[in-house]
Amino acid sequence: MRFLRLAYFKHLTRAFILSIFVLLLLWLSSPLLPILAKPENQLFEQVWQTVNDNFYDPKFNGIDWQAIKKQYQPQLIKAESGKDVAIVINQMLSQLKSSHTRFYTQDEPAYYQLLGIFSPNSQDLQKQLKKFFPQGKVEYTGIGLFTKDINNKTFISSILDDSPAAKAGLKIGDQILSVDGQSYHPIKSFAGKAGQTVKMLIQRSPEKSSQLEIAVMPKIFDASTMFLEAQTASVDLIELDGKQVGYIHIWSNAADPYQQQFQDELIYGRLKNADGLVLDLRDGWGGGDISYLNIFSAKHNLSITSIPRSGRSYTYNYQWKKPVVMLVNENSRSSKEILAFGFQQNKMGLVIGTQTAKAVLAGRPYLMRDGSLLYVAVTDVFVNGKQRLEGKGVIPDINIPFPLEYAQGVDPQKQKAIETVLQAKSPAIDK
Repeated sequence: MRFLRLAYFKHLTRAFILSIFVLLLLWLSSPLLPILAKPENQLFEQVWQTVNDNFYDPKFNGIDWQAIKKQYQPQLIKAESGKDVAIVINQMLSQLKSSHTRFYTQDEPAYYQLLGIFSPNSQDLQKQLKKFFPQGKVEYTGIGLFTKDINNKTFISSILDDSPAAKAGLKIGDQILSVDGQSYHPIKSFAGKAGQTVKMLIQRSPEKSSQLEIAVMPKIFDASTMFLEAQTASVDLIELDGKQVGYIHIWSNAADPYQQQFQDELIYGRLKNADGLVLDLRDGWGGGDISYLNIFSAKHNLSITSIPRSGRSYTYNYQWKKPVVMLVNENSRSSKEILAFGFQQNKMGLVIGTQTAKAVLAGRPYLMRDGSLLYVAVTDVFVNGKQRLEGKGVIPDINIPFPLEYAQGVDPQKQKAIETVLQAKSPAIDK
């Protein structure tokens, strides 16, 4: 009996060892092994899990999120660079068919811009960023423009006010051919070149004879202040037909200072004596409070008159009682779309341009292990309690297309807005 038991245990041991050996062979022959051994897989896992834990819809917009992981993870085998990994991750995220959900790397201006928008109001994010930005500022070197690729050509789609690109004379619609003889890259073309002259070769019309070499001097942008600085620089008074049309470009309305600067310009500043206003919400980013529309729709008619010792009186009206129009385009996103919706609903003025981005969710940034950034839609958004703008956007009252290619700086949407506000009557103010 003892002999039989000993033989049984020996047989069991051999079977166990054989099973381990077979499993090891299967593991070594598995196509996932080279993936799981790469640090890129740890990043992929972190991205997938962060979405799994935080995406606003627990049903993931009707897709099998587990199956999506199995579909895209093997594609990491082919990834030869960080750019390739980002492509795989963003292809996976695109299956969610959701705005405010994207993976960004340090090779994109949007990476720095989003961090600059969110970090001032998040102590946790500030702590995480110290590892990657030891100086405490989210900065990058650039020239202050946005681009759009059309038919494998890169065109300037918008330019920040008072930026190096604006000062150098670059124009919306210019095709970028090269920077210092190399292919254009929004970050790498200017990295380490702040304060130095960079030569950009552009083409201004379909003819090659319109090619120009333009000298630009990149600068270091503080991502937490760059859009407020551009907003301040955008304020303009346009003289036309004996009237003054005020103009301001809201590049981002993500924090109180943006709103305060805007209101100060209307009430006390450069725009207070304008005969009408063009409020430009095109391009840039959304975010922030929508309450500053109240300046166009308050139900009371409050003004304050102050009289100092000199006896000269100063009266301030805390409402805009003159005509106003709003400019939007396909890059007006998030809270800017809510602003456009409220502007239309309350008949404050006409909305001009093209349909907005259809991107109305609330997003939150998550810093990944390598410093890359995952932006995740964490909250669904409705206006008036029942109307969802995600996937719908806002259709302007006056649709004005903007042919971008070789536009030579001509802005038909802004031109139409100026023309419209000059013809408009002042809105009625409820008393």
